[in-house]
Amino acid sequence: MASQSLAQDLFEDMGRKVAEASQEGDGEDGEAKVVDEIESLCMNCHEDGTTRLLLTKIPFFREIIIMSFDCPHCHFKNSEVQPAGEIQQRGIKYALKADQEEDLNRQIVKSDTCLFRIEDIDLEIPPGRGQLTNVEGLLAMVADDLDQKQSERKKLVPDVYEKIEGIIQTLKQMAGGSKFPFTITVDDSAGNSWIEPSTDDKLGKYTRHEYPRSAEQNAALGLASGGVEAPATELRPEYHANQLYPQIPAESNINNVDEEDIVENRVYSFPASCPGCSKSCATNMKMVNIPHFKQVVLMSTVCEHCGYRSNEIKTGGEVPEKGRRITLSVENIEDLTRDILKSESCAMQCPELHLSVEPGTLGGRFTTVEGILTQVRDDLHASIFDTNDNTGGDSMDAASRDKWEAFFNQLSAAIKGEVKFTIILEDPLASSYVQSFTAPEPDRQMKVEDYERTDEEEEHLGLKDIKTEGYEVEETAVSSGVPETGS
Repeated sequence: MASQSLAQDLFEDMGRKVAEASQEGDGEDGEAKVVDEIESLCMNCHEDGTTRLLLTKIPFFREIIIMSFDCPHCHFKNSEVQPAGEIQQRGIKYALKADQEEDLNRQIVKSDTCLFRIEDIDLEIPPGRGQLTNVEGLLAMVADDLDQKQSERKKLVPDVYEKIEGIIQTLKQMAGGSKFPFTITVDDSAGNSWIEPSTDDKLGKYTRHEYPRSAEQNAALGLASGGVEAPATELRPEYHANQLYPQIPAESNINNVDEEDIVENRVYSFPASCPGCSKSCATNMKMVNIPHFKQVVLMSTVCEHCGYRSNEIKTGGEVPEKGRRITLSVENIEDLTRDILKSESCAMQCPELHLSVEPGTLGGRFTTVEGILTQVRDDLHASIFDTNDNTGGDSMDAASRDKWEAFFNQLSAAIKGEVKFTIILEDPLASSYVQSFTAPEPDRQMKVEDYERTDEEEEHLGLKDIKTEGYEVEETAVSSGVPETGS
């Protein structure tokens, strides 16, 4: 509680600090100091300059530190932003498809570990200086950086000059709002970067995806040395002959996955490395048969070193020829108790609630209709109104605050069973499921339909690169230099 109180005292909203400074003055000229000033060394001329620090909180996000350096001797200036919080347990990737001028004003937090990409022109900005800006400002900044050496390139390498000049003009058109649509992504293994969401975002416009870090990413963040691998299976404690470790009792349901075939309703354990700290931990799994659906695998990972927790559900079987769309009409409170399996590849929509969840946002979840709506509401509410007074901060305008409050009120009413709505699960791998109260007979409230996957979905799932039939013949034909002929 003491650390939380300290954070609340130090990281206040910028507008509140300015308001307090205008009312009370503690400086010699009667004005309060909103920022902290520190005398520091200028790395350009090695004279003394001034660093200014501002500790503030961004609505929808978390605490950050805004830093600005100014040298009065050589007039060197520099500004950057750094996250004030800890490294998150999982990495995060945001994607925004900008298709209108309002999208250019969305805030972006780009930490010093963030990889920024403009997908349409395949332009990638590697991790570097942390920045707090918006879409327009970041695009203009990239264009200015590329333009710095253009005069030299024009004389020495005119071909390279022409290519970069084309990219600069495209970036300026994007920043000026004359070239839509385009897609930008921020990928941060530390989980401390962010793109501002909007209540008007439609399906496919804004995505947020969390992922476990690799051993190399943990090493880059200083969390572990590179090349960390999970311990071998034969080193599991319960199989040590010298009994240096406590042996699992015979009546335990935990089994080693290498010892026997996996059977239903039995818990198995295998060694793994923690995505949060790279230390060894155990992952438990259990295969469950869902009636009128298929077998699924429940997986749970808990790290005793850093406290990392993860719960996921995996579906198996062959890739179906078509995707599946499930539409459920929720008419009463009993429908909220229906079991629902949302796979990682599944998108979820509730048109009446203005809710859309992109594939990969929640991962694989096996819960109820009420449970999945509650999780979406709690996670989104914590990120939107994560402030002391639960208002979303001073930088959130009244119109946006009213929209978010209306959205959450309607979502809460749906969770209580006070509002009728429709939930749509669209899964290109047909691995999602909603419980039917009349199975195996048709359910009048539920519609299940198969659909042809789009080329974009096939490409995203990597299905276009898979060849399961005739690959031996093709490989032989290529190696012998003989073209493959049809029958």
